[in-house]
Amino acid sequence: MFNLPLSLVIEALVAVLLIITIGYCMLLNSRLKRLRADEEGLRATIAELLTATEIAERAIQGLRTTSAQCDQTLGQRLHEASQVSDNLSVNLSAAGAVIERIGKLAGATGVSMNAHAPAIKTVPEQEVSAATVDTPSRRLDDAARALQGRLERMAS
Repeated sequence: MFNLPLSLVIEALVAVLLIITIGYCMLLNSRLKRLRADEEGLRATIAELLTATEIAERAIQGLRTTSAQCDQTLGQRLHEASQVSDNLSVNLSAAGAVIERIGKLAGATGVSMNAHAPAIKTVPEQEVSAATVDTPSRRLDDAARALQGRLERMAS
């Protein structure tokens, strides 16, 4: 059964190995084709990624510019608000001094004022005569009332 010459057995073995090699080469060729196709897809993906990265960089630069502008605007507004607050504080102090002076004047003339609003004594019209109406103190009370109204509007 094994009477075949040795050279024929070797040649048969080489032929089988060549068939296996050809099959493996065909398998490698199909894998290389898929790899090349995937390479083209990968290149397209990389190009899209580069485009998206450039767009994101431009957007980030725009956000930085906007942030810097907002910071500058906010700083200006805070400075203006501080100035307005300082002005209001000065005005309130001055108004408080004026109210104290008015209170002292009213106290010197005999008119009573409570801490929040001037109290004006109402007298029925029949009892009002030229002797009972004190014109300077009435003017002081009216001025104090007007000033207090202004202060309340400024405070709110």
